[in-house]
Amino acid sequence: MGDGFLEQLTEDSSVLQADPRLDTELVDKLILQLNRIHPQILTDKEATRFRNLDVPTSVRLGELLAHLQEKGEEACREFYRALHLHVEDVYYSLPTRLRLRDALDPLTSPHPRQQKYALNDRGPLFFMGCFSFAVGLALLHYYSEAKVSGGSRALGMAALGLKSRAQEVLIWYTEEGLMK
Repeated sequence: MGDGFLEQLTEDSSVLQADPRLDTELVDKLILQLNRIHPQILTDKEATRFRNLDVPTSVRLGELLAHLQEKGEEACREFYRALHLHVEDVYYSLPTRLRLRDALDPLTSPHPRQQKYALNDRGPLFFMGCFSFAVGLALLHYYSEAKVSGGSRALGMAALGLKSRAQEVLIWYTEEGLMK
């Protein structure tokens, strides 16, 4: 797939010419949009030629698309802009728009490899070992503090957020340690 609007318009031309939603009125709106906003892309003389009602709409549209492709990338981009402005449902149903939408949508685009988010790749045993080590250090610190101060102030502070019965037990244990 080409990235440029010229390549996209080349690909979408057959679908645009066959789309019944692009009737005479909508094609005229597109021609007038290009003529009024960008007269360098579509002059008054060219706009009059493409608005000739004696020629079937699909033929006029085909000639307009061929003309825009001859004008280059800028003309094709402005055609897509006009199409998006006036006939949004046709614009979003074009093959190139569907492909772009699918490419940008993370739910529909296939992922070649699901990325793994991990802090390390050592596995659960490493985590359990580190956790056990941290718990061991905490218990060592707790029991050494209890011997030095005669009780645990940490237990007294922990009791603040507990229910009344558990709070009484922890406070009693803390006070018992302080009395010895």
